[in-house]
Amino acid sequence: MPPYYDSLVAKLIVHGASREECLMRLRRALEEYVVGGIETTIPLHQRLVENADFRRGDYDIHWLERFLSAPS
Repeated sequence: MPPYYDSLVAKLIVHGASREECLMRLRRALEEYVVGGIETTIPLHQRLVENADFRRGDYDIHWLERFLSAPS
């Protein structure tokens, strides 16, 4: 991967019959997803999928900012 690359190297899309099914598929897909040679947002998305508010769909436009600034 050259040092000047498009930040959208890949996209992961999951689907299911319900939000919970989608989240379960997303969790598994993120565990199996491998991108080598560059930093990715996979660890962030793994944290998001485990968050109770996110799982419930209880978020707003400022939610991610608060999530990122909260202690881990």
